[in-house]
Amino acid sequence: MLLRHENAELELLKEKAIWWSAKRILFISDLHFGKASHFRKSGIPIPEPIHHKDLHKLQQLFQTYSPSKVYFLGDLFHSDWNESWEELMDFLSQFKEISFYLVKGNHDILPRSIYENAPFELLNQPVFIEPLVLSHEPLDEIKEGFLNLCGHIHPGVRLKGLGRQSVRVPCFYKTNQTLILPAFGEFTGLALVQATNEASIFGISPSKVFPILS
Repeated sequence: MLLRHENAELELLKEKAIWWSAKRILFISDLHFGKASHFRKSGIPIPEPIHHKDLHKLQQLFQTYSPSKVYFLGDLFHSDWNESWEELMDFLSQFKEISFYLVKGNHDILPRSIYENAPFELLNQPVFIEPLVLSHEPLDEIKEGFLNLCGHIHPGVRLKGLGRQSVRVPCFYKTNQTLILPAFGEFTGLALVQATNEASIFGISPSKVFPILS
């Protein structure tokens, strides 16, 4: 599914990411890596392999698209440090050919000294890559001509079938100057949104991204 804004052609991927081919940039939001370990520390038994699926999906994206840059739009890691941090850092360090950037989100709360030793550059929002402006939370004010790529919301949509059947799926949510990415991480919830005259929804299935009419 392709979207165009000014001179930027953006591909919405079924892997819950955005690919900007002309710049060889991959955009990903809300990985929330380490959330399973965070819950286990609180006595809630969550299996770790749920995060291994995320790493496998990242690796497939990197191999398929060969990005030169990857921007994580916030909430890369889920809150306080735990042992999963080292696993994620070791994974990212394998890809020497990729420059990684993290636009700081509300869950990115580790001490700056830890980020200074990470294989990515920590950025404060907003980050401008004309005609895009990157942030974690949707911006209240956006310069004319720019499109705000962001996350934080974890948008999802309910699809209704025959009878009372329904299913919830992640989605991309777009208004005039804002495009909200779905949460990349498997261990994240969904905030249900609806298509309106002012907003478009692009649902995600295992095989494709598809527009949803209001």
